[in-house]
Amino acid sequence: MKRHTNQVLNHALGAGLLALAMGAGAARADEGTLNVICGVQTEWCSLVQTTFARSTGIKVNMVQKGAGEALAQIAAESANPKTDVWFGGTGDPHLQAAEKDLTVAYQSPNINLLRDWAVSQARQARYKTVGLYSGPLGFAYNTELLAKKKLPPPACWADLLKPQYKGEVQMANPNSSGTAYLAIATMVQISGEDKAFEYLKALHRNISQYPRSGAGPLKNVSHGENTIAVAWIHDVPGEVMQGFPVKSVAPCEGTGYEIGSMSIIKGARNLSNAKKFYDWALTAPAQELGAAAKQFQLPSNRDAKVDPRVPDVKRIKLIDYDFEKYGKASERRRLLERWEREVNGANN
Repeated sequence: MKRHTNQVLNHALGAGLLALAMGAGAARADEGTLNVICGVQTEWCSLVQTTFARSTGIKVNMVQKGAGEALAQIAAESANPKTDVWFGGTGDPHLQAAEKDLTVAYQSPNINLLRDWAVSQARQARYKTVGLYSGPLGFAYNTELLAKKKLPPPACWADLLKPQYKGEVQMANPNSSGTAYLAIATMVQISGEDKAFEYLKALHRNISQYPRSGAGPLKNVSHGENTIAVAWIHDVPGEVMQGFPVKSVAPCEGTGYEIGSMSIIKGARNLSNAKKFYDWALTAPAQELGAAAKQFQLPSNRDAKVDPRVPDVKRIKLIDYDFEKYGKASERRRLLERWEREVNGANN
C-alpha cells in the first residue's frame, strides 16, 4: 500500500503539482511552468497565456500589472524572484530594471525579425530587454458625455487645463503606471521641466482620479464614469469595437510614444522556459495576437500583419522621445518624487 501511495504521489508531481511546491517557496522549479507578469490589456494577456501553453505544453501562471507596479514587485523580490518573464508595458521601466541589474541579457535568434526601433532598444539595454510593439500617447473622450455636458472635445495638451474640464479628466498614477510616467516625461520634453510641472499642477485641479493602471482612465471613460482620459491612442479602437462611444485625439503640440517591452528576470527559476517564451513572443503569429485581442499597437516583428486600425503615426506629431534619458532609474525616481511633492501631495 505504501509503495502504491508513493507511485501515485510521484506521478502527481510529474504531472505538474510541483508548481504548488514552488508557490510555497520550494527551491526546486517545475520544468513545465512559466511565471509571467503581463503589462498589456487583459484580453491580450489571456490569449498569450493560452496560446503559448497550448503550443508548448508549458503551464503559464500569469498576473497583470501596470509597468510601475511590475517594476516595484520585481525589485522587491530580487533576492528570491518569483517571476520569470515580464511581458509588455512601457519600455522606460524595463530599461530601469535593466540598469538596476534586475533582468538578464538574452539575444534571441529572432531579433533579426524585428523593426529597427525594437533592435535599437535591445542594444541600448545590452539585450536585457527588447521591443514588442509601439504606440502613441494621446487623449480619449466619451462623445456622449461631452455632448450631454456641452463640452468641446480636447485637441491639445493645453485644452485639458480649461476650467470647464474641472473634474472631467483622468490620468493614471505615475508611481504605478508606466503610461503616466511617460506622459510626465513627454511634457518635460515638450516644454521644459519647470513649465511641465506648472502644467501638471494646473492639470491636477481638473483631475478627478489617478487610477493605478494605465488602462484605468480609458476604461472609466468608456463606461461613462469619466469624460476625458490621458491614454494610449492605440487602445481606443478596441473600446469602439465593443460599442463604447469613445474617440481619440493626438495632442496638437506633439506627443510621446511607448515601446512596449519584454524582459527575462534575473534569477528566473524557469530560465529555459523563459527563453522559449521570449523567442515565441517575437514571432509574427505571436505578435498578431494583439490585434486578435482588439489591441492595436504596431508590432515589432516586420512580418506581422498590421491591422488597419493601428494608428497611422505619419499623421501624428511625435516628439523625438529620449528613451535613454527617461529610461534611467535615477531620472524616473527624481521626476516621480517631484510630482509627488509638487503635484499630488501639494495643495493646488
